[in-house]
Amino acid sequence: MSQKNYVVVGGSHGIGLGIVKRLIRSAAAVTVVSRTWEFASSLPDVIHVPADVTTDTMDPGCLPDSIDGLAYCPGSIHLGPVRGLKPDAMIRDYELNVVGAVKCLQASLVAMKASGNSSMVMFSTVAVTQGLAMHSSVAAAKGAVEGLTRAFAAELAPKIRVNCIAPSLTDTPLAERLLSSDEKRHAMAQRHPLQRVGSVDDVAAMAEFLLTDVSSWITGQVMAVDGGMSRIRS
Repeated sequence: MSQKNYVVVGGSHGIGLGIVKRLIRSAAAVTVVSRTWEFASSLPDVIHVPADVTTDTMDPGCLPDSIDGLAYCPGSIHLGPVRGLKPDAMIRDYELNVVGAVKCLQASLVAMKASGNSSMVMFSTVAVTQGLAMHSSVAAAKGAVEGLTRAFAAELAPKIRVNCIAPSLTDTPLAERLLSSDEKRHAMAQRHPLQRVGSVDDVAAMAEFLLTDVSSWITGQVMAVDGGMSRIRS
């Protein structure tokens, strides 16, 4: 069986890096697209393509000729009250979460079609369905990602599957400010029926599942990985 080729955009930290490590363990070939890459010595087989998805034009020539899976992981947690929302900041959230995903899919599309059975995974947030205070900008951008997921899935079926993961708060560098003390960590854990904050691997495991052939009959879905927050009350 030929080696699978995966592209992880935003794979240099957090959930993206967790996905990279899981794919490497499965003997896949992985290309990371990110602004920086600090893991050349510990992950020497990973190909790094330096790029900022918000400003750079994605060059398809830098990517594998055949792509079996594309994970688009960049995200933001800009929280604040409605009175403080700035149009420029909201536009930046939209460009990072939505426009960047479109650009990366467009650059990867020919190679994904060449695979004959490819998959794309994007990321939303539990805040889209739960209406969390202070989350207006990120919820608006990630809500658009969920719409994009379904539109992509409809247009690209049956050869390319497209799904989305909607986590709750996960212990990543992006969430560092929200988990900066034992008190904050405990309070955040108590908001979830499973009584803990999510780990990188909780989410990366779902991403790996959706990227690989074991999920070959799943497309157009938003998968909640959120400690039960979006569905149950305990």
